[in-house]
Amino acid sequence: MSDTQGRAGYLLLEDGRRFDGAYLGPDDETAGEAVFTTVMTGYHEVLTDPSFAAQIVVMTAPMQGVYGVRDPDRQSRRPWVAGFVVRDLSVRIGSGPADHDLPAYLKDHRIPTLVGADTRALTRHIREAGAMRALIAPADVDLDRARARLAAEPEMSGRDLATSVSTPTPYELEPFESEERGVVICLDYGVKTRSLDLFRREGYRVHVVPCTTEPEELLRLRPAGVFVSNGPGDPEAVPGAVERIRALSDAGVPLFGICLGHQLIARAFGATNYKLPYGHRGGNHPVLNYSTGAVEITSQNHGFAVREEDGAIIGAEELEVTHRNLNDGTVEGLKHRDRPVFAVQYHPESAPGPHDSRYLFDRFVGEMS
Repeated sequence: MSDTQGRAGYLLLEDGRRFDGAYLGPDDETAGEAVFTTVMTGYHEVLTDPSFAAQIVVMTAPMQGVYGVRDPDRQSRRPWVAGFVVRDLSVRIGSGPADHDLPAYLKDHRIPTLVGADTRALTRHIREAGAMRALIAPADVDLDRARARLAAEPEMSGRDLATSVSTPTPYELEPFESEERGVVICLDYGVKTRSLDLFRREGYRVHVVPCTTEPEELLRLRPAGVFVSNGPGDPEAVPGAVERIRALSDAGVPLFGICLGHQLIARAFGATNYKLPYGHRGGNHPVLNYSTGAVEITSQNHGFAVREEDGAIIGAEELEVTHRNLNDGTVEGLKHRDRPVFAVQYHPESAPGPHDSRYLFDRFVGEMS
């Protein structure tokens, strides 16, 4: 059991399966889509990843909190998860320095947390039945009330969450290098801090803008390139994204997209998306790079994919597949045949995760030079 004591609570899945544990968090129930991630470390990055908005995240690694919480690991302005499920939650910090312990961080941010649940059984259930709506609550929340709240929770398909996590106002970040190389615009659908820092380390000034910003306004900044960020929700539900991205490409601007940005760039050139049974979330997904023949171990966090048939992206003849997931064969990367446009489904900024794919940022720098 955990080092942290809490009152009794439970997680209720929409198919009726229930998992009990110790509950930490607000008095009311909270609903979201139940998903799991296989990262061994990086719980602070997970909690603050906007791609996890409206999701109850199950950590498959059994113990969380052993190195505390470090403010520099924060990936956005606040935590976004709807709930957090762990097997063991430690208040003792085995390695430092740390700015907070994890239980205190969860309490301070009022993150509904279930401790001591059988996360192995829960993960196996999601793998077999698929990601689904779920509710996390203290035990005194009546089951009839919980079921009614759960039924009212929107499904992930058809849900625009990217607009809600995008920055409400533009902001600018200076390059880390003394000599500025140019301007990169980040279309913020839920960007993580690490991605922005990687551009700044290359000497670029980064303009982070709301995802609703009009193309004409973006072009007035004379960008060297546009980064289409990761983010949550259904790519087909994001308003104006296809037209915005296509207009930027038609103007000759280099584009680089990751995660949701990969799906949106694909849609801008005619592709469609579909929902995966339980998604890809973790730091150990093998991806084949067709151009090098190398297998990259990647960090991933997404529930949708780009539709293809016989190795070709359906509806998008201008695009070709560049990377493939070796677990289930889904499309993991694409590029335009003639334009400086490419994207990957995974997270090359590696926050958290392996650094195998950091070269993609160098590649984009090359496209902008």
